[in-house]
Amino acid sequence: MDELELLKKDWKKGENNFPKLSYNQIYKMILKKSSSIVKWIFIISILEFVFWVAISFLLKYTGFADDIGDIESNTAFILMSVISYIILAYFFYRFYMNYRTINTTDNATTLMENILKTRRTVKQYVGFNLIAMVVSVGVLLPYFMEQDPETQTIIEQATANGELLKFYAGIIIVTLLMLAVAIGLILLFYYLIYGILLKRLNKNYRELKKLEV
Repeated sequence: MDELELLKKDWKKGENNFPKLSYNQIYKMILKKSSSIVKWIFIISILEFVFWVAISFLLKYTGFADDIGDIESNTAFILMSVISYIILAYFFYRFYMNYRTINTTDNATTLMENILKTRRTVKQYVGFNLIAMVVSVGVLLPYFMEQDPETQTIIEQATANGELLKFYAGIIIVTLLMLAVAIGLILLFYYLIYGILLKRLNKNYRELKKLEV
């Protein structure tokens, strides 16, 4: 049982041998914990973005430099990048504003509403990242296949042998399997990071509902 649970029980029992805690004192403790959680959600989202940007820069200085340069000059890639950065900037702004709003909340009802908003924002953020990954694969895979000489040779051979449909079916199956694995790993990552924070936020929400009874 954590400190808040012990103090809340003391507040309800009103025992003489312990200092009594008022509703406002317990509320302020929940507010402080919620504010800290939302702050960490904002910080982790920024660190995640920095991590992936750093990975992309590192790849430019490896054997993938030429391929990345070709992709970055692709119109579809440029358009997807601009849209993605705009949407990510929007989420970072939402995370920051959620933190600011919760940090200045002055009543339990509003705090509960802000906790629900934060939960929705995190779920939308995770959903966007998963959708962005699927769309990126769907757009960039055909580009890679068209630009790669080895792939074009295989396609020509498959066409000559009448196995073009079989070749594309294999590509689709392998791509879907890889996407399923990637989505599973990303969901595991988000569960371990954001999921744990959201569980703590949900716990605070339940505590607030109890205080309001």
